[in-house]
Amino acid sequence: MPLIKVQTSAPQPEKTAVEGLLKVLSAKLAQHLGKPESYVMTAFEPNLAMTFAGTTDPVCYIEIKSIGSMTPAQTKAMSQDFCQQISETLGVSANRIYIEFNDAKGAMWGWNSSTFG
Repeated sequence: MPLIKVQTSAPQPEKTAVEGLLKVLSAKLAQHLGKPESYVMTAFEPNLAMTFAGTTDPVCYIEIKSIGSMTPAQTKAMSQDFCQQISETLGVSANRIYIEFNDAKGAMWGWNSSTFG
């Protein structure tokens, strides 16, 4: 049910680096939300045409979705953690990363021919 999706204008790293990043993001998201990693999904889209502050310097947009409520303390901790991870891995400055946090209702999230509601 938790999802972290990374979209960036940064170039695609080597396959092993991408796989490593996705595994790290998956484990961290499960830990931050206190949910089983067996339900966490990750996605990565590099090389997108993007701008931020009127420039095409490397930029990143991250979506984090989960069923239930994320607290302000959780979102602040996740923002710090994921900005640092993306900066280190992709070289995108933390001040060029936006993160959107979304709480989803269980009935609005489908899986395995049903929903979580």
